[in-house]
Amino acid sequence: MFRRFREEVAAAVESALTALDLPADDLGVEEPPAEMDATLASSVAFRLAGEVGAPPPSVAADVADAIETDGYEYVDRVDTQGPYVNFYVSDAYYADTLAAGRGADYGTLPSTGKSVVVEHTSANPTGPVHVGRARNPIYGDAVARVLDYAGHDVETHYYVNDAGRQIATFTWAYETFDESELPDPERDRADYELVRYYRKGNAFLDSGDDDAVAGAEAEIAEIMQGLEAGDEAAFERVSAVVDQVLDGMRTSLGRLPAEFDRFVKETEFMRNGDADDVVERLRDSEQAVYEDDAWQLDLSAFGIDKNLVFLRSDGTTLYTTRDLAHHEWKFDNYDEAVTVLGEDHKLQAEQLEAALEVLGHDTDALRQTFYSWVNLPEGGMSTREGTGVDLDDLLDESVQRAREEVERRLDSRGRDDDLDDEDLDRIARQVGIGAVRYDIVAKQPTKGITFEWDRALDFEAQSAPYVQYVHARCCGIEGEAAAAGIEPATDAARLDTDAERDLIAEIARFPAMIEEAAEGLEPHVVATYVRSFAETFNTFYRECSVLNADDDAVAAARLGLVEASRHTVANALDALGIEAPESM
Repeated sequence: MFRRFREEVAAAVESALTALDLPADDLGVEEPPAEMDATLASSVAFRLAGEVGAPPPSVAADVADAIETDGYEYVDRVDTQGPYVNFYVSDAYYADTLAAGRGADYGTLPSTGKSVVVEHTSANPTGPVHVGRARNPIYGDAVARVLDYAGHDVETHYYVNDAGRQIATFTWAYETFDESELPDPERDRADYELVRYYRKGNAFLDSGDDDAVAGAEAEIAEIMQGLEAGDEAAFERVSAVVDQVLDGMRTSLGRLPAEFDRFVKETEFMRNGDADDVVERLRDSEQAVYEDDAWQLDLSAFGIDKNLVFLRSDGTTLYTTRDLAHHEWKFDNYDEAVTVLGEDHKLQAEQLEAALEVLGHDTDALRQTFYSWVNLPEGGMSTREGTGVDLDDLLDESVQRAREEVERRLDSRGRDDDLDDEDLDRIARQVGIGAVRYDIVAKQPTKGITFEWDRALDFEAQSAPYVQYVHARCCGIEGEAAAAGIEPATDAARLDTDAERDLIAEIARFPAMIEEAAEGLEPHVVATYVRSFAETFNTFYRECSVLNADDDAVAAARLGLVEASRHTVANALDALGIEAPESM
């Protein structure tokens, strides 16, 4: 409803400006300052004051006088306050919002028909997922979710680096060292077991006997050359390592949850010849230069000082070369390609985009978004030597802390439903993992994060548990109302207090927040919205009882509003990848 109201406001302002023979290229439609009661306002008078030769308040009055509201469904009336033209919603706006909110899929926008591939995480398959990189799957998964809610046909991909030197080193180490030479694994899972070989191999290359290291380097180079030559045995050797590690990493990522429709290996583009085709076309380009025994692209015409090396002197391609073939495949199969990258990949991303243009592509279909790192406070968790803090450790501790907090709050719960150990485990998982996700996704991606337990798991503050508790509270109200024989109704006319109208107005904004988050690849917009929604709902909860309403009709209408609130908060949390508990 808010989106429709915004369209009506824009149409009304444009029509008025046209009638006044004034330019309508910038309508200035925006949310008004907090002290104003209007739902939307136009600041167009600021822009036109100089052209008209009158002060902004006078221009605003002329524009307001030229607006006819009779033809609009949701625009009720117009007035001015200083330089602003203010727009107020009609009763139909509230009624239709309540009706729409009672639908279980509320917030899902109509299909756009656009196919979008979202590539995220894509961490090298060399060991368990580290906390520092945990922002990528959380942010990337939320980006994919808001795009899906916005009506796009979304696929999530993990691009597997299975052809670089790190993986060749890993493969050599796995085939060389005996398990008896390794420390015990930190967890009984493939990624934790195999990372021991990777660490052992790197330690050997750093400090081993010179002749032995030289022999190892020759074996590593042989693996890389075998991949480039299309040697099936080389692919099988590498896959034996990569596939096992990926299985373990998927278990960690699945806990978030961050799941993928497809794992795309870079070796696919070596085996099918696409990478070789990219090399030939780049060598034929005007930007190609041969320097320092390697083929490179001079990208200075694109404002990039550092050349892009796309073929080594030994004839092996590089990660970016293969990624160019990967992106050409994306362009052939999807309308839009979104990539979520760490901030340390900005130069690589700029080079890739420029190289795609050299290859003749329109890169408007490519959207690359960046995130900063996640840190833990000093002493916040134990760190195993040589491994840092793994994502599994963070999630385990968060769930445990959530369990302790849920148990502590049991005596103060207002509901009389009995929770057994299985219920407490479920709630602890929902709250603990939700706290991690929300604390990370609620921040603008380019800002660094220091994860702090007390803030993330605070049931009273602006955190995931605070928002999740609203959903649990809605479920509790609905359960008590059902036991009392109250049926929900769509009757916005009965909801006329400020608390009720404010809550409906917040519900109306939800689809617009999905739209904004999808357009900017900024899921934190939804996180900010749902936190504000929780505050508005709690005001309604304190002031407007369902069970003790003045009459049955008001009780039914308020119950309908609770149902709409439950759908809103559940779907907003779902768009962020956070579960909505029914009890807390």
